[in-house]
Amino acid sequence: MQADYVIIGSGSSGSAVAYRLGEAGHSVIVIEEGGTDAGPFIQMPAALSYPMNMKRYDWGFQSEPEPYLGGRRLATPRGRVIGGSSSINGMVYVRGHARDYDTWEEMGAQGWAYADVLPYFKRMENWHGEADGTSEVSAYRGTDGPLHITRGPRNNVLFNAFVEAGRQAGYNVTGDYNGEAQEGFGAMEATIWKGKRWSAATAYLKPAMKSGRVQLYRAYARKVVIENGRAVGVEVNRGDRIEVIRASREVIVSASTINTPKILMLSGIGPAAHLREMGIEVVADRPGVGGNLQDHLELYLQFAAAKPITLYKYWNLWGKALVGAEWLLTGKGLGASNQFESCGFIRSRAGLEYPDIQYHFLPIAVRYDGKASAHGHGFQVHTGPMRSKSRGRISLRSADPKDSPKILFNYMSEPSDWEDFRKAIRLTREIFAQPAMAGHVKSEIQPGEALQSDAELDGFIREHVESAYHPCGTSRMGRADDPLAVVDPEARVIGVEGLRVADSSIFPQVTNGNLNGPSIMTGEKIADHILGRKLPRSNLQPWINPNWRTAQR
Repeated sequence: MQADYVIIGSGSSGSAVAYRLGEAGHSVIVIEEGGTDAGPFIQMPAALSYPMNMKRYDWGFQSEPEPYLGGRRLATPRGRVIGGSSSINGMVYVRGHARDYDTWEEMGAQGWAYADVLPYFKRMENWHGEADGTSEVSAYRGTDGPLHITRGPRNNVLFNAFVEAGRQAGYNVTGDYNGEAQEGFGAMEATIWKGKRWSAATAYLKPAMKSGRVQLYRAYARKVVIENGRAVGVEVNRGDRIEVIRASREVIVSASTINTPKILMLSGIGPAAHLREMGIEVVADRPGVGGNLQDHLELYLQFAAAKPITLYKYWNLWGKALVGAEWLLTGKGLGASNQFESCGFIRSRAGLEYPDIQYHFLPIAVRYDGKASAHGHGFQVHTGPMRSKSRGRISLRSADPKDSPKILFNYMSEPSDWEDFRKAIRLTREIFAQPAMAGHVKSEIQPGEALQSDAELDGFIREHVESAYHPCGTSRMGRADDPLAVVDPEARVIGVEGLRVADSSIFPQVTNGNLNGPSIMTGEKIADHILGRKLPRSNLQPWINPNWRTAQR
């Protein structure tokens, strides 16, 4: 088994890299431990709570007991299926804010500013926003890429009521948060097309395999094989055999923020003292491998509904059967949406240049694991701060490749995180008190109106905060002379030839919003770095609130 390029992982970035390398005429082998994405649990958008809770599709990771959350272990789902986490996620499409990428460049990721990444977002997108009444295709969007992006129908009155309540509270309404202006309230976008999940496997991997130049190899990647300082292949388990798949040009690790640092460390790339402790020979002492772990946390703020107009009426066996049957027969109906159809991005205070709080609105009160609220009809908003200062680490449990890594996020370890969350709760309550939403609110389910003081809200946060499943940063990109950087701005692993990383683990800082879009863009851009080419920079500028220094909205 040999190819020009060997990629570990068929997820958001890995599939995009494979597609572009194959398109350029190279032979590519993609190693993927997970299986097929066929079947309604993955393909039906409304069934999104199922695959991330199924062992068949998910690695089943958990954090270590989190010291600032009372020792709770938080679920850390990662896709174990073709398409990776793009096959089990919520399908929400958010590029992030323009300033996220300018910040990356300031942190040492030269060539990753907004002007550099915007052309790659445009290249990957097949945007259908204009069907939503947007009069013309925005210069900020792409319309002929592999990734279909659509907006939900917003038939439920609550979707527009939420946006209107944001406007009444004094915030902007944005026609396209992925275009010129992220800040404000508006329609949410999704990687859904013709009623089905449009994952990286569907958009990139399957078309690439049809060309014959890209092969999928079902195996468990153990480590990168490095000879004389150069990556020459990947050692894998296939059944009970250990094999080496050789790369004549490069090995690309696209195994996720959790598994990529694990594979690097098993290959001898990481903090030297930790590797020696595990009995692993040190190839490159990179103390940053596994560090800089970041995520978004969120709360579900839930409200009981004054009228029976929420999705709760379908939250029973008969209702789910009807929705599923309509979707199977027609590809339409409630099953064809992830139900995240409106959203908001706001700044928590004056003096912030761009938003730091995100909202996903959902017209039912329910958890990600599919447990509905006992209150019956209700709705909720998922909200949390976008730029927590807390940092964690991934480390090895042992030198056995089959062992899960240790995952410690150190969630809420910074005092500012608590302030930011309290602020998010209070600003959210204010939005739901606006006339557009107030008539729909019967009562506040959680936190509950009784909880008002800082201490009461902190207790609620500690007990109820959940991961938004946006881990990143554990193989941070930076200047080649930065001792804590793992890859340089070309995504090459510092200290090893012929080895790159292409996934969300290279993000210097978490972006504003969901990570699937930025992860696919990363794969698109790194493919061009590998091929020695790049798209011309954009000169489009984002909209920044002109009064940001003095006004919160």
